[in-house]
Amino acid sequence: MNLFDKFTAGLPLPAFLAKYGTDADRAKWARAAEQTTLTDAQKQLLGKFTRRTNVLVLAGAWCGDCAGQCPIFERFAEVAPVIVTHYLDRDEHADAQAALKINGGNRVPVAVFFSEDGHEVARYGERTLAKYRQLVASQIGETCGTGLVKAGDPVQQQIAQDWLNEFERVQWILRLSPRLRKIHND
Repeated sequence: MNLFDKFTAGLPLPAFLAKYGTDADRAKWARAAEQTTLTDAQKQLLGKFTRRTNVLVLAGAWCGDCAGQCPIFERFAEVAPVIVTHYLDRDEHADAQAALKINGGNRVPVAVFFSEDGHEVARYGERTLAKYRQLVASQIGETCGTGLVKAGDPVQQQIAQDWLNEFERVQWILRLSPRLRKIHND
């Protein structure tokens, strides 16, 4: 299986939620999206991105962790249009699910980053370090959280930063790639 083929088969977020989400799922994602904001510094950093970054996100419309994290990716793409996200339903694409297991389990969201011409650059996913720190501190480990996002929540802000760190790392890998620098003559 070629994972980049799965990227091309994936859907933009609105189409993904329309196809796989219930009304309750879509409402949960919409509430999370409304509460998802970026700092000025994060927007400034994203404004420096120049290389197209194709991001395949293995997700579940029903998943609270996805509802809480995936709107962050959409905010990144609003500021940096070179980021293109496509969503793939975990349960409908068992082959992708099997290829993207984490610790032997079917986890979501999982992001796979590709160059503009389909080369895999990185994988990152499930929950970020900030989320795991929160779960460890509170001793609460829901299998799938509620997706509730509160404006100004410092943990949610750190989750966004954790994801941005990975998006930034991928952007610099792409920007400094000798192969892509040759293609773009830069």
